[in-house]
Amino acid sequence: MGQWRVPVVPAWNRCQHEPGGRTRTGMTSEDPDDRELWSRAAGGSAHAFGVLFDRHAKAVYNHCFRLTASWAEAEDHLQATFLLAWRKRADVRLERDSALPWLLAVATNVVRNGQRSLGRRLRNLRRVGEEPPVPDHADLVAERLDDQRRMKEVLAAVAELPRNEREALALCVWSGVSYADAAAVLGITESSVRARVSKAKSKLQQHRELVHTGEDR
Repeated sequence: MGQWRVPVVPAWNRCQHEPGGRTRTGMTSEDPDDRELWSRAAGGSAHAFGVLFDRHAKAVYNHCFRLTASWAEAEDHLQATFLLAWRKRADVRLERDSALPWLLAVATNVVRNGQRSLGRRLRNLRRVGEEPPVPDHADLVAERLDDQRRMKEVLAAVAELPRNEREALALCVWSGVSYADAAAVLGITESSVRARVSKAKSKLQQHRELVHTGEDR
């Protein structure tokens, strides 16, 4: 079977459009849908899986950031998510037309397995402080650090929510997954997803400005 590795440079940065609708990664506007790509990847096609990565990596990256408040950790979790997806590709059958809801659920588990609890993550953040900036444009560094600061405020606000409510909030509110898709990947009914999101929003009324936070990168 073909080998596939997560690119070192995120796909959304290296993917440059060229004439004719084709990108430098080989993608076109007429690429197959996710079900077809997943089927090909399950058969060993590294190219098909690479197209799925290009299509969904940015959303997974931002989802991981919203769960960790760290761009560096989000990058690590992004790679871990797609490596796990590659290993499980032959065992998983997509329940929906898009692979994104399943990938976000995998990413949530990856983040969860990397920390015992959200409370432990927050204590670690307070202990080590901000991540040291890497050489970069000053404005970009400041913006990224500000994103991390604001995201820590969000995590602090939702830390006391039950885990199932936090995860439903992250999927449906922060990452824009439909209730139906979230229900499919979480293995619960759509009404249960709606109830969890509603309860989370109700408990966070005093932090409404923090629920919708973190711009896509």
